Amino acid sequence: MPTNVTPEYKRAKEQFQKARDPSERLTWLKEMLRTVPKHKGTDHLQAEIKTRIKQLTEELAGPKKGAAKTGPTHAIRPEGAAQVAVIGPPNTGKSSLHARLTGSHAEVGPYPHTTHTPLPGMLAYEDIHFQLVDLPPVSPTYMESWMPNAVQPARAALLVVDLAAPACVEGVEAIKERLEEKRISLTARWPGRIDPRDLDVAPADDGAGGSPAAPEETFEGDDPFRTHIPTLLVANKIDLRWDPEEIAVLEDLTGVRFPALAVSAETGVGLGKLARVLFHGLGVVRVYTKAPGRPPEKDKPFTCFKGDTVIDVARLVHRDLAESLKFARVWGSAKYDGQRVGKDHVLSDGDVVELHE
Repeated sequence: MPTNVTPEYKRAKEQFQKARDPSERLTWLKEMLRTVPKHKGTDHLQAEIKTRIKQLTEELAGPKKGAAKTGPTHAIRPEGAAQVAVIGPPNTGKSSLHARLTGSHAEVGPYPHTTHTPLPGMLAYEDIHFQLVDLPPVSPTYMESWMPNAVQPARAALLVVDLAAPACVEGVEAIKERLEEKRISLTARWPGRIDPRDLDVAPADDGAGGSPAAPEETFEGDDPFRTHIPTLLVANKIDLRWDPEEIAVLEDLTGVRFPALAVSAETGVGLGKLARVLFHGLGVVRVYTKAPGRPPEKDKPFTCFKGDTVIDVARLVHRDLAESLKFARVWGSAKYDGQRVGKDHVLSDGDVVELHE
């Protein structure tokens, strides 16, 4: 990152890195270009921002008329509380898991590379849904060229493995390396707090209210275009064979330290924990809105994340509302019901918000 950047640029960069919707990312990219200091030291950064703006603009416009069909070029638009990428080596039961969790009609077969295109499906948790996107497998010799674009919008990843497979270690290393080449890092650090009782291998307590990174894991703040994706290791097919020590062996051989959950797509064992892990691990915050003098709308909450504020919810309600918002009243985490708060008031799960222009 260039030195002496403006607070406006820092804010735009932070919002860009948080955004997962392509149109929202484009908005913040343009703001980054507008606010980045214009001098020789930022020439490379300016050029990269312009390239990203061009790519996103073309992606949002769709394929050109008469263009050759080279396979999917668009990421799946995020829906629900958060988009979660389902990735893994070939023949790990990834598509069976996706179908069992979401009721999707994923093509399932006892042979590798059954999945060829991104397939979304919705996983319910209480009054919200997570969007699980089943993606083609990655092997040491092949990854679909469009895979990085499909992974990038995700707020989390499920790395599905078959610990009994001879090539399990090689497959995990290939996925990490190929995504790293595209500046996508699978990380053990989750923004929320996962209950260790929901896991088969839990991360150590970092004392900071969030799941820590592995000891060797670092975050480079200088690259605004590197995507860090919290990752849960999902050990599938435990109905066939299950030895908890195999996760420790995988960690030792690959260096990964992801929180881990053992499941069976065939019998359903362990699947009931998965949505709860995502909810708490991502720090999802459900916010219910109400109009003055009316009861709150409890049927469909707006979802944001730990640390988000009133202004973030206003943006979800309507982009223009964020500009005209004057104050809000909050029921739930406020000191008293209906307390008047400002735009920067941090919200908690279950809060009811009344927005005033």
